[in-house]
Amino acid sequence: MKSRTQYLWFNTQNRREYINITPEVEAALKESTVTEGFCLVSAMHITAGIYVNDAEAGIIEDIDNMLDRLAPYGPDYHHHQTGEDNGDGHLKSILCHHQVILPITNGRLDLGPWQQVYYAEFDGQRRKRVIIKIIGE
Repeated sequence: MKSRTQYLWFNTQNRREYINITPEVEAALKESTVTEGFCLVSAMHITAGIYVNDAEAGIIEDIDNMLDRLAPYGPDYHHHQTGEDNGDGHLKSILCHHQVILPITNGRLDLGPWQQVYYAEFDGQRRKRVIIKIIGE
């Protein structure tokens, strides 16, 4: 069995951003030479997430609006008693989830025709990372 670990680093310009990382995940897979297996993509911070969805116009805005309705920025979350103001980011991360497992078939990510892998940042403007872990034959 082969494995490969690669890290992506982000320092977003805004507090909240959604970044299509499919090309970076595909490049890591190509370098791994794994043809059958799985690829784990995981945000290594508690106010970020990883998800798979469409790259179609409007979807990111719809996701952002939904997450903001469920966990709006600004309310006096209990977490803010620590001196932080990112309680909403912790909740958005849970809603979005922090990782995905992607199948690898014939040396390619086995995604649906419109599926893309995204990094979601909910408390940005500082350095954060994502791990890509590829395992297979």
